[in-house]
Amino acid sequence: METHYHRIGGDEIVRKLVDRFYDLMDEDPDYYGIRKLHPADLAESRNKLYWFLSGWTGGPPLYTDRFGHPFLRRRHLPFAIGESERDQWMDCMKRAMDDVGLEAQLKAELAAAFFKTADFMRNQEGR
Repeated sequence: METHYHRIGGDEIVRKLVDRFYDLMDEDPDYYGIRKLHPADLAESRNKLYWFLSGWTGGPPLYTDRFGHPFLRRRHLPFAIGESERDQWMDCMKRAMDDVGLEAQLKAELAAAFFKTADFMRNQEGR
């Protein structure tokens, strides 16, 4: 079975997806709620998401090679993440997937998987 990593288009497209995601987050005021949770300089955030998505989609385990297990929920606990932040993250990622030209079926599969992970990051109720 072909991995999402290969269906996306490999390393180059994973990087483009991450860069588009952070460009949108940085430029669109609709994503202020999640932008303010990040440092002013997004370079390290871009790298970490790129490294993570590489392995998460079935490509090289760049994140775990550098840092070990991601422990996503634990790493996100210092940040107030509610439904609003989850939904902003998801909307931003869906736009990024559209903008890099992912095909509809792949986008739907990734969106469902992203939602499960984004929803798991929530640590605030009723927000």
